[in-house]
Amino acid sequence: MFSIIIPTWNNLALLQLCVRSIQQNSAYPHQIIVHVNDGSDGSLDWVREQGITHTSSPDNVGICLAVNEAAIFATQDYILYLNDDMYCCPGWDTALVNKLPQLDNDLFMLSGTMIEPRDTGNPCVSVGNYGTDVEHFEESRLLAELAQHRKADWSGATWPPTLVSKTWWFKVGGYSSELSPGMSSDNDFSMKLWHAGCRVFLGVGDSLVYHFQCKSTGKVKKNDGAKQFLHKWGMRQSVFDRYYLRRGKIATGLRLDEPEDTRELRWQLLRSRLKRALS
Repeated sequence: MFSIIIPTWNNLALLQLCVRSIQQNSAYPHQIIVHVNDGSDGSLDWVREQGITHTSSPDNVGICLAVNEAAIFATQDYILYLNDDMYCCPGWDTALVNKLPQLDNDLFMLSGTMIEPRDTGNPCVSVGNYGTDVEHFEESRLLAELAQHRKADWSGATWPPTLVSKTWWFKVGGYSSELSPGMSSDNDFSMKLWHAGCRVFLGVGDSLVYHFQCKSTGKVKKNDGAKQFLHKWGMRQSVFDRYYLRRGKIATGLRLDEPEDTRELRWQLLRSRLKRALS
């Protein structure tokens, strides 16, 4: 049903857990495609031994180039982008699949809902500490308590796991390489879909994955994604998230309405333009 693309950078234990969770907890036989950055920890050898479709680079090329290269080998009609530090819980894919017949076209973005060990104030996630690494992962307790983490569907899908049609992935050009290694690339991809006419940015509250949180981005030299987003689109990410995607609000339908042309929004857009001009 899905072509699942997973970029990884020397996170072998997490990658193995991620792949196992897909294989054990999925209702459908998905295609798995891994892009191995560097692979000096044995991850490249491991995906070869497992017969997993993969691409690789001798150094870390970042998220954008990694997912774009992996997507070339997608055989299914839908591409799902998943991070290597995520564990897919039972029912995760069924919940996404059940949304597809409700959509009237293939221009959409669906997100699963992350369970994270630390509370960062993100309204789109459920908080529950089941370990911050593979060694201390309390898998049995997570599965026993899974029902309590289901949420109402929410607006503003952007972060992995994200599901889009393969057609529209390539129509909008995938992830933007100018944002390598990848800070703000998720937001940028959502904006490209918005400009293409997408108005379905739906977080599915009962499609659950456990997220160990930033096991790759924490060790990379970051690009100034927020500044790049501002210069590219003429608005701050926070404005796009709040007024366009309504991120974190309980979804009242499948499609988002156009943002209301309020005095507050006009002021925020003006502030964005001023900030871009002065930066």
